Formats: sequence, C-alpha cells, structure tokens
Amino acid sequence: MSIATLSATPPPPSSKTTHRTGRLFALTGAVVGVIYGYDTGSISGALVFLSKDFHLTETEKGLVNSILVFGSIVGALIGGKLADALGRKAAMLIVAGSYAVFVAFSAVAPNVVVLDIVRFLLGVAIGISIVAAPLYVAESTPARIRGASVAAYQVATVAGIVLTYFVNWGLSGGGHWRWMLGLSALPAALVLIPLFRLPDTPRWYVLKGRTERAVEVMAMTDPDVDPYAEVAAVEAALAEESGGSARSLLRKPYARAAVFVVGLGFFCQITGINAVTYYSPQIFEEMGFTGNGQNFLLPSFVQLASLAATVLAILIIDRLGRRMVLLSGIGTMAVMLAVLTVVFGTGELQGATTWVGFAAILLFTAAFNFGFGSLIWVYASEAFPAQLRSTGASVMLTADLVANLLIAQFFPSLMAWAGAARTFAGLGVLALAALVFASVTAPETKGRQLEEIQDYWRNGGRWPDPAASTTASPRSLGDSAVPPTTTS
Repeated sequence: MSIATLSATPPPPSSKTTHRTGRLFALTGAVVGVIYGYDTGSISGALVFLSKDFHLTETEKGLVNSILVFGSIVGALIGGKLADALGRKAAMLIVAGSYAVFVAFSAVAPNVVVLDIVRFLLGVAIGISIVAAPLYVAESTPARIRGASVAAYQVATVAGIVLTYFVNWGLSGGGHWRWMLGLSALPAALVLIPLFRLPDTPRWYVLKGRTERAVEVMAMTDPDVDPYAEVAAVEAALAEESGGSARSLLRKPYARAAVFVVGLGFFCQITGINAVTYYSPQIFEEMGFTGNGQNFLLPSFVQLASLAATVLAILIIDRLGRRMVLLSGIGTMAVMLAVLTVVFGTGELQGATTWVGFAAILLFTAAFNFGFGSLIWVYASEAFPAQLRSTGASVMLTADLVANLLIAQFFPSLMAWAGAARTFAGLGVLALAALVFASVTAPETKGRQLEEIQDYWRNGGRWPDPAASTTASPRSLGDSAVPPTTTS
C-alpha cells in the first residue's frame, strides 16, 4: 500500500513507549556487539593452550583463526539477501541463536577437526551479524544521531574484546581454554528475549510494501519527524532504484560507491588490526615480555585504550564529521607501524625499547578503533540507497573479511619467515596506501538523510548545489540540528 492511500493516522506512541523502544534497540545492539567482540577475541588466549592440547603446527594455528573468518565471508555474502528476504530482525534472531549453539559446541570440541567445523559455522553467524546489525541500527535511528548510534556497535564490539582479554587473563593460570571459548553462550541466548519484542525497521517494511506498519514504527523510533513524510521519502527512493543485486553496484551511478566501499573494507583489515587481536600474546612475547601474566594482561590495557578511542569517536563523529575521524585514525596507524618497524629492527628488545613497542601497539589499536573501526559500520550502512543498502554492506564487509582471512592465516608464518620488522614495515606501507585511498574517495555524510546520500554518487562524487535544486525530499528535525558539511 502506498503512503498516499493511507486514510487513517495511527495514534502517536507515548513518550514512555518511545523511550522504552529506544532502550531495547540500544540494549540489543550492544549485547550482540559484545558477543561478537568476545567471540572474535577469545581465541587469542585459548589458542596458547589448545595448541598444546591438540599439538598444533604454525599452519594449524593459523587455520583455527582463519576458518572463523572464512565462515564470516560466507555469512557476509548471504547476510544481505537474508536481511532483505526475512527482515533485519529475523536475521538478528538467527545470529543470536547461532551464537549460543556454536559457542557452546566449540567449548566441548574433542579435537581440532571438530573445533574447526564449529568455528566455521560460528563464523557464518558472525558474517550475517556484521551485515544485519549495523543495518538494523542505522535504519531505526534519526539522522542527527545515526553516526553515533551505528558507531556504538563498534564500542560494544571493543568492549567484548576487552572482556575477552580479562577473562583470558583470569583463566590463564589453569589453562582453561574451553571456558574462554564458551562463556558467551549464555548472553547470546538471553539477547533473544529483547529481540522478540522489537519491530523490524521502517525501511524494511517499505521494501516489503507494508507501508502502514512502516509509518507506525517510524513514529515509534523517531518521534521528532513526520512519519508520513519520511516514509514517503523512503518510498520515492525505492521507486527510483532498480535491482538490488551485486551486479547493480557495477552500474552508474553507484560504481564509484562500490569502489569506495570495497577498497575501504579491504584496507580496514589488511593493515593488520586482527594480527594484534588474534596473536597479541605471541607479539608481546616477541617484544620480550615474559609470563602469562604480562602477555595476557597487557592486551587488556591495549583494548581498554581502544574502547576509550571508540567512545571519543562517537562523541565527535556527528559534530566534526566522518572524514576527519577516519583520516586521523589511519594516519596515526601508519605512524605507529613505523615505530614498531624501528623497535623490532633494533634487535635490542629490552628495557625502554620494549615499552616503546607496547605503547606503539596500544596507540595503533586505539587509532584503528577511532578511525576504521568506528567508520566501517557507518559507511557500510550509509553508502547506498535502501534497495542496494544490504547488498552494498555485504560486498563491503566481504572485502573486509577477505583481508581478515589473509591476516589470520598468514601472519604467524610471515613473522617466522620475514621477521617482525619487515612484517610491520609491510603493514605500514599498506596503511599509507589506505590513507591516500580514503582521502580521495571518502565522502562526508554527516547529518545527511540516508535517502539523500545517493545524490552524492549521482553527482559524480560531489554534493549537488542546494541552490540548483528545485525540489527536496522531506527533512527531519534532526537534519537542521546538525548542518551538513559539503565536500568535493
């Protein structure tokens, strides 16, 4: 049913109902993010002990990590279609249930073959999650706070990684790797409760022709806008778009957007962040730190700094803009990789040099979460119009995961073959390439409605001149609260 045919105005939700719904959205996104972060980071500590129990080679260690990422690629490829066909909410329910089941199975795996199979299936759930969760949040929040809301998912993810390292440290004395892997099964099961109570997103309801429900949910999730006008804008945007397949991304006007999201997704991981996440105990041992106490506790402080950096990004992302946050984060990563190259190149890893290396790892990881880590989710949910949004997010995150797979599988072997100094030097060169790429291609989308951002790509990578436009889409009060920034 078109918005124009609606004959009755649904009663507006009460303020109490709106606030309660908002809290449930925030709680659900946060818990899913924490679980994702925990499951991603838990292997860093568990691998030290299960490698001894299962007598793993360096290649087999890499496979335990990379099999999860391979499953994530599969999940990301199907995540967009699943989110479109069944709904963002249904995809999230599948994710939470799968997390609970496969995490529990990984904790009781009798051998490495079973562990690899279960971690592949867990990876599929993670891949679906990193497509569906940002979409669910982005399509349910007002434009004026959308950047911070989506970036909050990254805060929750980093919080999950922080929790992982403290848990690993606490359990390292007894080598309890099964508990390290299995503890997130309970919160994964509990998050199903709020998910069942939440609606799907207004934009998905429009996509499926359920306009009346879209108006109701739009009024529920953003009480400051005219829900009829906003749903009409979504309908108009959908009517102008055709397709929704990956092939549509290769045609004008969105081929430029596709190049941007694929490049950003690939650079996000190939610059080495998950080398630190997956192998930090080994990296700190290479630096000269000894004992489980230091090699498990120091990564916890690294991730705490990352959590602080992510919170800072959220505080400024909707004020100072996406580009400033992204470029400053990547630039700092490049500098810290240069410092690590010098530290490992000295060959004297003791005393002050060791602590300089630790500081460089800490700042590198914090800079990633400030820039790439926060913005990857925002751009994944903003870069494309409604009908291409889930497909575009899948393509972007698939590129991200392919690079992640390369790092997870080959980083230990590369460190052993080329040495730490050359390995980090190579990552530094990739970080510089990422900085150049982002400075040329990244748009400033601060304060823009999701349906408005498509105009940037249609205009050849420039924002149209507002004075030249004779018509405009309905705007929310949130747009006037945060003036858009125009870039070329």
